[in-house]
Amino acid sequence: MRLSSACGFVVAGRAVPRAPLGRFVRRTAAAVALVLLAAAVPLAGAVAAPGATTPAPAASDLGKAEAQWIDRDTVAWNTGGERASAVTELAYARDGGIAVAGGGLTGAAHRIRLALVPGGLTAAQRARFPHLRAHTAFRVDPRDRDRVRTALTGQLVAVHRAAGGDLRAATGVQTQGVLDDLYATAATGKPLGPTFTRGRPSLAVWAPTARDVRIDIGGRTVPMRRDAASGVWSAAGPRSWTGEPYRYVVEVWAPSVRKVVTNKVTDPYATALTTDSARSLLVDLDDPELAPKGWRTLRKPPATPLRDARIQELHVRDFSVADRTSDHPGGYLAFTDRNSKGMRHLRALAGAGTSYVHLLPVFDIGTVPERGSAQAEPPCDLAALAPDSEEQQACVGEAAAEDAYNWGYDPLHYTVPEGSYASDPEGPRRTVEFRRMVQGLNGAGLRTVMDVVYNHTVASGQADKSVLDKIVPGYYQRLLADGSVATSTCCANTAPENAMMGRLVVDSVVTWAKQYKVDGFRFDLIGHHPKANVLAVRTALDALTLTKDGVDGKRIVLYGEGWNFGEIVDDARFQQATQHNMAGTGIATFSDRARDAVRGGGPFDDDPGAQGFASGLFTDPNASRANGTPAEQKARLLHYQDLIKVGLSGNLARYAFTDSAGRRVTGADVDYNGAPAGYADAPGDALAYADAHDNETLYDALAFKLPRGTTATDRARMQVLASATATLSQGPALYQAGSDLLRSKSLDRNSYDSGDWFNALHWDCRDGNGFGRGLPPAADNASKWPYGRPLLTDPALAPGCAQIDGAAAAYRDLLRIRSTEPAFSLATADRVQKELSFPLSGTPGETPGVITMRLGPLVVVLNASPREQTQRVGALAGTSYALHPVQARGADPVVRAASYARGSGTFEVPARTVAVFKRG
Repeated sequence: MRLSSACGFVVAGRAVPRAPLGRFVRRTAAAVALVLLAAAVPLAGAVAAPGATTPAPAASDLGKAEAQWIDRDTVAWNTGGERASAVTELAYARDGGIAVAGGGLTGAAHRIRLALVPGGLTAAQRARFPHLRAHTAFRVDPRDRDRVRTALTGQLVAVHRAAGGDLRAATGVQTQGVLDDLYATAATGKPLGPTFTRGRPSLAVWAPTARDVRIDIGGRTVPMRRDAASGVWSAAGPRSWTGEPYRYVVEVWAPSVRKVVTNKVTDPYATALTTDSARSLLVDLDDPELAPKGWRTLRKPPATPLRDARIQELHVRDFSVADRTSDHPGGYLAFTDRNSKGMRHLRALAGAGTSYVHLLPVFDIGTVPERGSAQAEPPCDLAALAPDSEEQQACVGEAAAEDAYNWGYDPLHYTVPEGSYASDPEGPRRTVEFRRMVQGLNGAGLRTVMDVVYNHTVASGQADKSVLDKIVPGYYQRLLADGSVATSTCCANTAPENAMMGRLVVDSVVTWAKQYKVDGFRFDLIGHHPKANVLAVRTALDALTLTKDGVDGKRIVLYGEGWNFGEIVDDARFQQATQHNMAGTGIATFSDRARDAVRGGGPFDDDPGAQGFASGLFTDPNASRANGTPAEQKARLLHYQDLIKVGLSGNLARYAFTDSAGRRVTGADVDYNGAPAGYADAPGDALAYADAHDNETLYDALAFKLPRGTTATDRARMQVLASATATLSQGPALYQAGSDLLRSKSLDRNSYDSGDWFNALHWDCRDGNGFGRGLPPAADNASKWPYGRPLLTDPALAPGCAQIDGAAAAYRDLLRIRSTEPAFSLATADRVQKELSFPLSGTPGETPGVITMRLGPLVVVLNASPREQTQRVGALAGTSYALHPVQARGADPVVRAASYARGSGTFEVPARTVAVFKRG
């Protein structure tokens, strides 16, 4: 399985667990038996003889946190060789100072006594913390329970001694579980962030381990009041606070640096920011001044059920930065330019059946200077360089760290629009312009989806761009067994399994839905969320009504990347929101099954020429050795065709059909790299796609895979055919914006930071499709340069207007068919089973490179081969069919040559063509 992460990288296969940080060598040290009293006493270690070396005892490392305090009564820690006669306890010091030295612990500390629990964790605890199921359990002494809350505000160390007092192990303590147990329930009903009551502002922040929290606002520092039960600090202010910048001043113990720090930090619940996220702004999103004209009465296009959604995935800057007809290039307001070429194209797509525009992240991100004057430009004339030159990528790379471009999968504040897309990033102008963008898209007949990235933050600990971890250190980020922050998503992972991180996800999504009228959310790496967290989002959205909230939450769609990898793989810590687990929830996950079969190979192949169904495997072989012998190619192609058939069913697990080997199978029986190909319960559980922002664009993948002699016209036809496998499937489908225009990123596999030069959309065919703009950035593409260099100078791979406009028009024809024929919108698995079949599958009539699908009154033939193909379906003999009227009078002259012979039930379809026939 290839797991795509929108962080700008792709993980191939299942993630490998982190290597151990080192093997501890047991050493002997004389230690003085310590008796920790309730009052502070020194933790004195043994004194070594002059000249002697007294090493630290085994497994004593206070830079780690291998013990886990999971609730107010229980600590889980594998100390090794647990005995009832041993002494295990927690040592805490409000101001720190506990250290390992001379074979023991030093520093003044208090203690909390722990008792070994025979049998370990309870069944309920194991269910809550499955990754700790084998850990030893220790119970907090009832006499010390009144010290628990105090202990959590300072340095905390788990200590294990032999019966004689010798120190055997010491480590830091993870506290997420006990913080949830002590505070989360009481915090549930308390508002966080800025709120307004009759025009008067208040601020609240959850900081249960902080010693003090103040507000830095209006040139002074204002104290906040702590609610002991919930850990929420709050303060009400005068009306004059409205519009003022503010920060929280948080005094807290920070385990990452092992000292008390005073952090001046922005609000994780901020709704507005100053430039470059320096300070939060106290803004009321209900202020009429922030509502553009018509906002309160905004009329949306009719809601499309998720199973019928056809989605354009679009980056705000890509959309318009190179559009000379846009008055607001690169910004939110470009979507208000009704007469720009980009907006005219989106309206044409909407008219053909596109229902949603999915915006790559538009919340506040941490890697782009927000003022145009601070943004760097590549220091060279990119247009003057050769199409296969290395210079473009080198020049773009010089400016990448400070230019205006990033995909945006680096969250800084989850619930504020990104400032670099606004005409003025200082203040709430970005709120107004984001709302105008939603209005512009709605006016074009399109609903709006936001790409949201709650699975990680741009930084953690005491780093400059860390927010959450500076307020409640060690809580919001997911920690590994040793206490380090997990980074399997590319960056500092968050932990939505913890109650208040999970709440932040729900609260943020609801704010975008209510205050910005967003119509859907695509969750980046949704598999790193608990299923319960995503279902809580669904429940919260479902509660929104037009009367009460101005939006109908039940019509808001949800989908995400349900990949299964990392430290939470296979439900290691909770039931994940992965592909299989989300089936039946009405929340879709991306399906990589048909995608891989259509394209062939993968982004990390040593040779990118590995072919698939739509790139010529067996039927039009290239020179790549990656494809194997003709016999191997044929076998693989027929298996790919089975994967595509499952995809066309909506990836249904129970859909039964005859596979290419003649066996009666279900979707779940078809193998996808060791996993079931079919995993959905109903149409709408799986989202089909042939390309997205990750990995090469579809055009670039086909550039690597189709034989070198393939003409530009034939390449365009294969692009349409590849897209059709998603367009004509049951369930939702997504397309990378510009894919219908043969969009290229000059072979860039991972363009997250490749600047406008490689990423910009070109709506005018005279500007080309982006191919031949130089070799792509070396960091992710250098290994493919030897394959790509000759392609970039090949005239056959530089399509002209005939190919670009022709492909776009042919795609819209198929989209019209999909959106107007009820047979593509079957609501249940039973209906799909009844209406959908592959009559030639597994018979002598099945042709490698051709899939024939019968769907209600329709017959669809996907001929991916370079030759005209005859498909005889004897059962249809005597039944009248004709080419679908949309194609019969449509844009593609080649498909109009497709024919049907009623007497024999035979369909003739031209090479590299998708033909839809309708019963007459």
